[in-house]
Amino acid sequence: MTAIPDQLAGIVGKDHVLTADADQQAYVVDWMKKYRGRALAVVRPGSTEEVASVLRFCSQQGVAVIPQGGNTGMAGGATPDMSGGQVILSLTRMNRIREIDPVGNTITADAGCVLATIQQAACEVGRFFPLSLGAEGSCTIGGNLATNAGGIAVLRYGNARELTLGLEVVLADGRIWDGLQALRKDNTGYDLRDLFIGSEGTLGVITGAVLKLYAAPSARATAMVALPNREAALELFTRLRSRAGDRLTAFEFMTRACVDLVLAHVAGAVSPFAAVPPAIVLMELSDTDAKADIASLLEEVLTESMEAGIATDAVVAQSSEQTKALWRIREGISEAQVRAGKTIKHDIALPIGRLAAFMDECEQAIEAVYPGLQFLVFGHLGDGNLHYNLQRAAHMDDGAFYALTGPLNAIVHDLVHRYRGSISAEHGIGQLRRDELPRYKSDVALQMMRDLKRLFDPAGILNPGKLLQT
Repeated sequence: MTAIPDQLAGIVGKDHVLTADADQQAYVVDWMKKYRGRALAVVRPGSTEEVASVLRFCSQQGVAVIPQGGNTGMAGGATPDMSGGQVILSLTRMNRIREIDPVGNTITADAGCVLATIQQAACEVGRFFPLSLGAEGSCTIGGNLATNAGGIAVLRYGNARELTLGLEVVLADGRIWDGLQALRKDNTGYDLRDLFIGSEGTLGVITGAVLKLYAAPSARATAMVALPNREAALELFTRLRSRAGDRLTAFEFMTRACVDLVLAHVAGAVSPFAAVPPAIVLMELSDTDAKADIASLLEEVLTESMEAGIATDAVVAQSSEQTKALWRIREGISEAQVRAGKTIKHDIALPIGRLAAFMDECEQAIEAVYPGLQFLVFGHLGDGNLHYNLQRAAHMDDGAFYALTGPLNAIVHDLVHRYRGSISAEHGIGQLRRDELPRYKSDVALQMMRDLKRLFDPAGILNPGKLLQT
């Protein structure tokens, strides 16, 4: 096997093939430290042509390839197995902004570009790239596309798939598909682009993308609102959406337990309310017209909502510092969970109108069997995505709590399925949900997915063990 790294070095250069354990550590463990593997080599190509040559060689040798971007995934989709025989294909050297077209509102970038770099490049030409998530300073656009990432602005702009016009993809045998058209209309057959977005590197390796840009927002209004219950969150969302339309950019939901956890574990986090309410939403309006008085619109809707008993209190940010302080509470939930102890996490999507009913029914079902667990429920309520997380009860040790992972997953995901929802909203399947997928996907859907996998990757070398059971 030592000859394989040497051959790969002949393709990308000796400095870009890592074989020492110390050099591989950042690549063989996922960022949550949940999955760990071993690699024959970490290969860091610098161009699409080098990616093609690596895949062509690995296909000929029957060597599995694990595509990897910023390694910030939540489902173990970019971690090798423990065999030590797989090659990690890191795209981080491919980090060029290839072209920006402010007139056509597009940006073309290498797959290894960090998301924040794309956001900044758009900003520098007076445009806006709306994909935004907690890992944007280290995740790459290729990984975002491979998992069809969502984030906080899906409500207005859509997820990664909806923000993409064209792709460049290297297939398992080394052929390059150049689909980098910056077209809004192209009715010439099957939409190959959408096959690769969300496929988690199992059908091909995304090496470049044409992405949509938008006019940069010039006016923003942000508020945090206290609510008496979960149902009120849906009532407020419906009311605000009908008045603000597409100017409603974000509508984030949090329970009292989430905010209490942030206040206890995140330095500098301060609640704007004297007492933390049962339910909280963080909302943001934006407009490209700097003269748009969206703050008055927001305050008007909130006043009406409080008079109707939908909201009990509200704080509208009066400065950028106050806006950051409000978002600090929402963005600090994940950090607080890490500091407070491990959680059993669920990234689920449901019909928006049924979110409150789901939360009530799911909590009752879990409490009936495993009383005392802490419910840490938050997420992008405006697009139906909840992060439904559970923390151990005070009387449990970690071992006893982790033993409940399977049973708790079954309770949550069975109910999600009954509500016609999804067990993965924005994190992907990876290794984390691979063995659960057959329980919730129809036989027809799974067979079509397997057929596509065999068509694009007949030797099964692309990211084996992820997404689909072998």
